[in-house]
Amino acid sequence: MAKVNISLDAELVVEVMVLAGIGSPQDAIEAIVRDYIARGHRTEARTELKDQGLRDLEVKPQEPQG
Repeated sequence: MAKVNISLDAELVVEVMVLAGIGSPQDAIEAIVRDYIARGHRTEARTELKDQGLRDLEVKPQEPQG
């Protein structure tokens, strides 16, 4: 797997480490990024199911009125 080196504010990284309860800066940032990605996938899945449900409602023919 390819690696990327970036510079981050030390206070930001320390705060992430404390909040995540992870002792390694590398592991803490990786955990946060992985969580962010997983959250995005969960949101996409929920949105897709909702959109599919709305499409199913729109496809059903309407009852004759009057």
